[in-house]
Amino acid sequence: MNKIPGQKIALLAYITIFGALMAMSMNNEPQYAHARFHTRQAFGIHLLFHAMVLVLPYWIGLYGLLAIYLIYFIFIAFGIADALSGKQRLLPGIGTYFQRWFTFVS
Repeated sequence: MNKIPGQKIALLAYITIFGALMAMSMNNEPQYAHARFHTRQAFGIHLLFHAMVLVLPYWIGLYGLLAIYLIYFIFIAFGIADALSGKQRLLPGIGTYFQRWFTFVS
């Protein structure tokens, strides 16, 4: 399974926001580009999800909240599939922002 350096760290990042924080600390030494890319993507997904769930339910209602959860799980599944296959594809629409904003993630 671990053919790509940092693959386990990249997968850990997609398992809750705590997994992303653990992946950040695990990728300090040595640094793997694959893990860094996916940690940034996962950290962005988790932060965006938590921000939306805290703020938006008051305006969008139950069906909107269900849509947020569905999009969150689709993005997580997309990221896990890419981490397992060794690809570094950006998330549609927001992936470039995550890579630009989270440069502190090593």
